Amino acid sequence: MNNTATRSINHAQFTIEREVPVAPAVAFQAFADPTIKSKWFGGEEGWELTEASVDFRVGGIEVNEGVFQETVTSRFVATYTDIVADERLVYTYDMWLDGAHISTSVATWEFEPTSTGTKLTLVEFGAHLDGHDTGAQREEGTRELVAALAKYLESVA
Repeated sequence: MNNTATRSINHAQFTIEREVPVAPAVAFQAFADPTIKSKWFGGEEGWELTEASVDFRVGGIEVNEGVFQETVTSRFVATYTDIVADERLVYTYDMWLDGAHISTSVATWEFEPTSTGTKLTLVEFGAHLDGHDTGAQREEGTRELVAALAKYLESVA
């Protein structure tokens, strides 16, 4: 982006809640174990993974980059800031599309036991940059991701 481009920040927050039929420890492992996470995080039709690494610890970094339908390169880089096994996760993450930095976000996940499994609560606060992304677009994509997680967890219940 050149210096004459319009700069902007759009702030957004959303919450997604979902019940899954597994114990909190099982739901938590879907984040903590890179092999399990690869089964639900990304990987939609037309997605080609080009880089992936997970260092699941406080201060650890996760990278997920790929090309969607051979045209758009997406890069996700997260830093874990708080991990309480089977209870919560907090991480910050940045997103890029075709090399343009589109957002910085803070995401929190809570894993609450219920009589039938786990209530997942995701709260995300985002700064969406220079009109490349909006809170509504991020929420829509994140809802799809949560649905993929729930589908995976339902398959192992």
